[in-house]
Amino acid sequence: MGEVHQLKPRAQPSVPCPVCGKPTSASSLPFCSTRCAHLDLGRWLDGSYRVPTAEGPDEPEKPDPE
Repeated sequence: MGEVHQLKPRAQPSVPCPVCGKPTSASSLPFCSTRCAHLDLGRWLDGSYRVPTAEGPDEPEKPDPE
């Protein structure tokens, strides 16, 4: 049989934590720690982060025509 080659891990570019700006940790990517990951999740859950939509806040959803 042929030779077995081990894959080498790619070097990750140094990207700062999106919450605090510290270097990221391989165990918590893309954050530096689980603390920052939990802070980010909390911001999504309390509505601090929003994804823009075309709907207004008071528009009811239209039922699917069947």
